[in-house]
Amino acid sequence: MPTKTPAWFRPGWSLFQHGLAQKRAFALQYAASSQAGRRRIPMNQTALRKLLSTLFVSAAAAVLLIFSLNSLSAVGLAQKRKSRSRQSKPQSGAKLKIDYTKFSHQTHAVTQKLACNSCHSVPTKNWKLVRSGDAAFADVADFPEHSSCLSCHRTQFFARERPAPAICANCHIAVTPRDTARWLFPSLGDVADAKLKRRDFVSEFGVAFPHDKHIDLVGMNSSRPTFIATGFPNQQAAPPKSCPVCHQVYQPQGKSDEEYVTKPPKTIGDAFWLKKGTFQTIPNSHTVCFTCHNADAGIAPEPKNCDTCHKLIAPGQLKTDFDAKLASQMGADQIMLDRWSRRVSAGAFRHEGGLHPDVSCMNCHNAASPTFITVEPKSIKVAVKSCGGAEGCHITPTTDDGGALNFEIDSRKKDAKFVCTKCHLTFGNEPIPASHAQAIPTPKPKAN
Repeated sequence: MPTKTPAWFRPGWSLFQHGLAQKRAFALQYAASSQAGRRRIPMNQTALRKLLSTLFVSAAAAVLLIFSLNSLSAVGLAQKRKSRSRQSKPQSGAKLKIDYTKFSHQTHAVTQKLACNSCHSVPTKNWKLVRSGDAAFADVADFPEHSSCLSCHRTQFFARERPAPAICANCHIAVTPRDTARWLFPSLGDVADAKLKRRDFVSEFGVAFPHDKHIDLVGMNSSRPTFIATGFPNQQAAPPKSCPVCHQVYQPQGKSDEEYVTKPPKTIGDAFWLKKGTFQTIPNSHTVCFTCHNADAGIAPEPKNCDTCHKLIAPGQLKTDFDAKLASQMGADQIMLDRWSRRVSAGAFRHEGGLHPDVSCMNCHNAASPTFITVEPKSIKVAVKSCGGAEGCHITPTTDDGGALNFEIDSRKKDAKFVCTKCHLTFGNEPIPASHAQAIPTPKPKAN
């Protein structure tokens, strides 16, 4: 029993103890009288009544005791459950735990409305160290100084976390006071120093680059990019010459016999496997941009106007023709994954394949239009009509004319489970878009 008995429990317990005492007394009296006469002595009616009354009272007390114990147990269980629910229920106004190892520009630039120069210096102190000689230019080449962070994150900077505060992982590699080395800043994609470690990550930004304003300005007359003024029409570069200033075939096959990035399975058949020369590069530094857009030239936007080009983008604006699991099996590196995961048209398209290198970029990409906006996936999606038409290629008037799209549409009509693999990866299982059927030209009537 508990050291302190509840008040409502005491009457039943006392009655039970009294009944036991009377029963014990009658039992002793009966045993003594029996032993004295060495024979069973019948009890008189008065003693029998007393014994039966005592037994009845004892039984009632036992029932009351059991009921009391059950009630006490139920009350304790209810209190225990209530205590658990009180512990599990989150306190009102409790703050969610923030992962300070993952820096968010969305939080700082949008929620907190901080300007870029609140943290970033243009240029940084180390710009002459990361590139040498003529290659050096005033650039944002390092992470912000600690002083930029301490005004808001002093608590996180001096948190008692081992081996170092978690917030340090945003810039530092080892995250320990003994090794203060930082990751290579993302804008230094052209720096190839093996001693400097580059962190793989998915940027929160897209680059708002106006192609229509640059196509007639940028040309390549030598091994190095040069820029041609539009005031001289006879010197304007054709689109095929301007595009390679920023875009080149990544890991081309060239004259090599090795067609695939990694060796495909022996049972590959006609199925897709990643080939070399599938992707084009995009600028990974400010090198080309700052040739014109620098503080000395005074051509807007200047290096300090970061948010003119760098725009925060919402992930998953459009579905992409990309399979991350399949890509890892095929040996895709980080650059390939970055380009592949953004493809909203044909995931299997190969820039180096077939006659593609001889086709002008403008035949597929409507980059000369002011509506071609690089941070809006819908505007840069390649139209299926660019794959053929009246002239042939992959879309022809009839399947007999050799069009790949014609063949796959006809195959889907015959078999609803047919998967389109000539151009697509994940999109190949989906219903055929109306734009694909509309892209097939009407066959010309046969001459008599």
